[in-house]
Amino acid sequence: MSITAEKKTELISEFKKSDNDSGSPEVQIAVLSHRIANLTEHLRSNMKDHSSRRGLLTLVARRRSLLNYVKKNSEDTYKSLVEKLGLRK
Repeated sequence: MSITAEKKTELISEFKKSDNDSGSPEVQIAVLSHRIANLTEHLRSNMKDHSSRRGLLTLVARRRSLLNYVKKNSEDTYKSLVEKLGLRK
C-alpha cells in the first residue's frame, strides 16, 4: 500500500529539476499522486477502512495545495505536470 523506495527514486529522477532536487513541488506532487493511486485501489476492496479514507483525503488536500502553488508561480509547469501525471484539469 505504501510507496517503495525504488518507485520513489524513479519518480524523483523523472520529475526533478536539478541533480540534487528531491523536494521540489513537482516531485512532491508526483509522489503524492502515486500514493493516492495506491490508496484508491486499496479502498476499492476495503470499503470500510475509514482511517485509510481519512489519510487519502489528507493526501488529496496536500496535493491540491501544492498544485495551486505551482499554478500560481508557473502556469506552464502546472499544465505540463497535470498532463504528465494524467490529472483532470
